[in-house]
Amino acid sequence: MRGVAAILATVGLVAAGLTVSSSVAAYQQAPELAGPQSHPRASETADTDQMSDRGRRFWVRDKQRYWSPWYDGRRRKMINFGCTRAPYYDPSPLCSGGRGFHHGLDVAMPCNTALYAGVRGRVLSPSSAGSLGSAYGPWAFRIRNAHFNRDIVIGHVRKVFVRPGERVVRGQLIARASDAGAPDGCHLHFEVRPFGGSYSSAVRPGPLLQLSRTR
Repeated sequence: MRGVAAILATVGLVAAGLTVSSSVAAYQQAPELAGPQSHPRASETADTDQMSDRGRRFWVRDKQRYWSPWYDGRRRKMINFGCTRAPYYDPSPLCSGGRGFHHGLDVAMPCNTALYAGVRGRVLSPSSAGSLGSAYGPWAFRIRNAHFNRDIVIGHVRKVFVRPGERVVRGQLIARASDAGAPDGCHLHFEVRPFGGSYSSAVRPGPLLQLSRTR
């Protein structure tokens, strides 16, 4: 595994808009659940530019495609962490010019793209501290990595292959991407928080997402 930066910048309170739920329904309703297992990489899915919903998306200026151990294929960023002009967020006091604040990093990909665990960890209960709101989709979940003292949010998924309490290993198939809870098409919302933290305590996700430029 490539080295991961140890220093992660902490972000303060931001504009409201995410509702917190302690229900376990996110896991009970998941269409597919499987026990611990390791899967080989699926063949690369369709190119991001061929997605039929591309007109609904907000894109960063960076047109580079990136590989990550967290997903299949080479993908383009939609919305970075931090202040953004994407129209889906209320103005934040952390940002100038009426911009909103995005707590994770969104990577565009076709629906059903395979998602993998990029680090070892344990799947958290939906009702544990820092539980997720509906904006992440009904099947979003978190993986706790003790080495980096971080909770990793995997948002906007539909098929989930892991259960609360399960320990996952790097390279294990954990879910498939969808647009559940998202206004802008299928993508991975990748968010990093301190243990038990809420979205307002999210930190820069780049080091743990481990993006690598491709040609």
